Amino acid sequence: MRRLLVLRHAKAGPHDEKHDRERRLIERGASDSALIGRLMREKGYVPELVLCSSAARTRETWEHTGPELHAKPETKFLDSLYDASAGTILNCVQRANDAVTTLLYIGHNPGLEQLARMLVREPASKDERRTVAALMSKYPTAALSVIDFPVDRWSEIAPGEGMLADLVTPADLKSK
Repeated sequence: MRRLLVLRHAKAGPHDEKHDRERRLIERGASDSALIGRLMREKGYVPELVLCSSAARTRETWEHTGPELHAKPETKFLDSLYDASAGTILNCVQRANDAVTTLLYIGHNPGLEQLARMLVREPASKDERRTVAALMSKYPTAALSVIDFPVDRWSEIAPGEGMLADLVTPADLKSK
């Protein structure tokens, strides 16, 4: 089995077309990132490899999420993942080392959301239907989807083959 964790960067400052790559997290973004990191540790969603866009807001998301995991996964900050399309992200994930069973991707919309939606299968249960419906409606900042694939190699993951095991947003955690 392969587990793909898809994390949208946390809340950043106002959009600025000219300096988008340098946008930084706001205070809420930093705290939401840490909150998601704690949840990841508690639920055992700890990656062995992190593929992260090189943008400031994705790097900072990882800087606040990572320490909460109490682990030190290999981390790659890649320019090619900045504002990448779903196809570009999938291609990058499919080239991951097969010794890695859990991979975390940290990136941006719309490519990140399109990737998650493209990869999930038709729901097989009522609970899975509810989770997939939430994924299809919205993918807010600092949201984490957990997608499981019954394959032995990353190169074998394909659209419509992943089971959406979980979808968590900071708002879900704050309402508990």
